Amino acid sequence: MAVQQNKVSKSRRNNRRAHDALVAANPDECSNCGELKRPHHVCPSCGHYAEREVVAQANEVDLDEDAA
Repeated sequence: MAVQQNKVSKSRRNNRRAHDALVAANPDECSNCGELKRPHHVCPSCGHYAEREVVAQANEVDLDEDAA
């Protein structure tokens, strides 16, 4: 079992944890639709990346009540 040799002060402990904070996201604006998206990712709302359509967006499909 590990036992510490000397007491670690609050200051030294907190200095070690100084780099553990979470950073905020860095959203970009889509050049096609203007929605916020993650940088270097396909836009989830319109499917464009680098001003070209990468993922074709399907129109809403009406399901029959019997099929669901």
